[in-house]
Amino acid sequence: MAHSFKIFLFFTLSIIPFSYQIQHPLDSLTPNEFIEVQAIFNQSYATSNHNITFQYVGLEEPNKQAVISWLENYFTTPPPRQAFVIARINHKTHEIIIDLWRKRIISDRIYNGYGYPLLTFEEQNAAKQLLFKYAPFLASISKRGLKIEEVVCASFTVGWYGEKKKDGRIVKVMCYYLDGTVNLYMRPIEAITVTVDLEEMKIIHFQDRLMIPVPKAAGTDYRESEQSPPFGPPLKRITVVQPDGPSFSIDGNRVRWANWDFHLSFDSRVGPIISLASVYDTEKQKFRRVMYRGFLSELFVPYMDLTEEWYHRTFFDAGEYGYGLCAVRLEPLRDCPANAVFMGGFVAGQDGMPIEMPKVFCIFERNAGDVMWRHTETEIPEVLVTEVRPDVSLIVRMVSTVGNYDYINDWEFKQIGSIKVTVGLSGLLEVRGSKYTHKDQINEEVYGTLLAENTIGAHHDHFLTYYLDLDVDGDSNSFVKSKLQTTRVTDQSSPRKSYWKVVSTTAKTESDAKIKLGLEAADLLVVNPNKKTKMGNLVGYRLIPGSVAGPLLTDDDYPQIRGAFTKYNVWVTPYNKSEKWAGGLYTDQSRGDDTLATWSSRNRRIENKDIVLWYTMGIHHVPYQEDFPLMPTISTGFELRPANFFQFNPVLKVKAPNDVKWPNCSISGNA
Repeated sequence: MAHSFKIFLFFTLSIIPFSYQIQHPLDSLTPNEFIEVQAIFNQSYATSNHNITFQYVGLEEPNKQAVISWLENYFTTPPPRQAFVIARINHKTHEIIIDLWRKRIISDRIYNGYGYPLLTFEEQNAAKQLLFKYAPFLASISKRGLKIEEVVCASFTVGWYGEKKKDGRIVKVMCYYLDGTVNLYMRPIEAITVTVDLEEMKIIHFQDRLMIPVPKAAGTDYRESEQSPPFGPPLKRITVVQPDGPSFSIDGNRVRWANWDFHLSFDSRVGPIISLASVYDTEKQKFRRVMYRGFLSELFVPYMDLTEEWYHRTFFDAGEYGYGLCAVRLEPLRDCPANAVFMGGFVAGQDGMPIEMPKVFCIFERNAGDVMWRHTETEIPEVLVTEVRPDVSLIVRMVSTVGNYDYINDWEFKQIGSIKVTVGLSGLLEVRGSKYTHKDQINEEVYGTLLAENTIGAHHDHFLTYYLDLDVDGDSNSFVKSKLQTTRVTDQSSPRKSYWKVVSTTAKTESDAKIKLGLEAADLLVVNPNKKTKMGNLVGYRLIPGSVAGPLLTDDDYPQIRGAFTKYNVWVTPYNKSEKWAGGLYTDQSRGDDTLATWSSRNRRIENKDIVLWYTMGIHHVPYQEDFPLMPTISTGFELRPANFFQFNPVLKVKAPNDVKWPNCSISGNA
């Protein structure tokens, strides 16, 4: 036995270069791998002969079955490490796959379709800097009586509005004014629009349409150091202490806590990716797979302002700007509690070299005083039974600041077997400068709310679409809609007139699984049709939506054509490695021909297949004065919860953390 093991191990290592360290197949690219990608790339495309920019560099996701096979037997050859690169080479988009073991390009495809890759920070910054050497722009700033050194600019994608011809890679640049505040978004310089060609890096159009007052700086600065009395009532300190240390462990990118085991990675386009999430079944004495891979696929933010400088503001934050690229360093004790552990990530710069992004994740256990389960029994004579278990969960957090908005992203793992996903929206509104100083002056459509003098907060939406490759106790799953149907009592069997019953339907094809939530009461489940509990129920997980919102734009409106994946809150597709980005691989100036909606129109079979659940949650944002000058966080989310997955309550035998003695309190009162 020992002899055969040595032979097999030699065979395995002979396939992998000895210089290459074996990693988990789903790990993000390392700094050395980014450097290697650039070196291999430059062997084929020397920078001296080519105009090259790296728009995206990430892991080329390995074959799913190969990953699962490797997990089941670590002594087999792991899937090859490969990188997926989207690069602009001499103004053409190349899709390149690089084999990091064999150190060579194995695929190089030129993309000629509609849409362009996500923007880099470097090209956006270069585009903005052009304005400060452009005489017409400088003259426009001067005639408004503004100081050029107090002007800050931002670049905006332009969308698509029915044009037949490609416009090339362009952005519109619009500017803001500081001069007494850091809250630039509350001081827009309206009616000046500058269009920049990113390939030639030159201004191709300039317009100064009219003069609109710049909102005042007073009252807009949100920095703690700039606030003056009166202040809100102070709170006494609250500390989070784990005297025995954390209950979770991190081994590379593998996280283990309580009954959960999962893999965490970072991607420049989508941010956190949760993979191989498995929950331990105490009765079966083994881990059981729940989700192979989950992440935020796209974030669609259309504004409702139709004015000339605003109509094109219909953003796809992941596909155009990079949700992971926009991740920010988390602040200890502010973004994350004292018991948090931090992890960093890496992305590729425009030149392909790695850029470190420290502290983009924090992981911590949360005990917020919630109750996991409880009961007080009062019906037994002369006996009082009270049992309570506190709800302790594990949080993985990342914050992405995409321009003015801050998105607080939480993946929460609960001992009951649930995965909760929450997104909190904070940051700054996009406001439009206006001549109005009081609501009574307004007698036209202004597309928003007057929040302060000369300041209109624009109506807009946020639609967040999640990719959830659930593998409920295996990869052959089905989608079941269990409708709660009102039924009348037609005989004399009961004095009641009606009741509701559950009518379950299994989706056969993709069209069967498209659902607009809020129209009827129903439970939505992903089940394994090949496995049942002892009671005969199919094992499964159910989707519990949070707040429900759907698009209000017409289907033929161009932003909605591009964002057609938001038409339904729920889609189910057969697993396809290439179908990851709900808005398409190339979202900038896309035309809606490569989205979740177009893939699903093929109406493929999804019963008892390896399927992917797509869930879109949304917020219609009508701004209010409390959102000025900075928004308090508003949250939405969903939960994936066991549904006959276990034989009984999986936390029945969970013990509470060691009790602590409560200090004597001098506070008394009555409920």
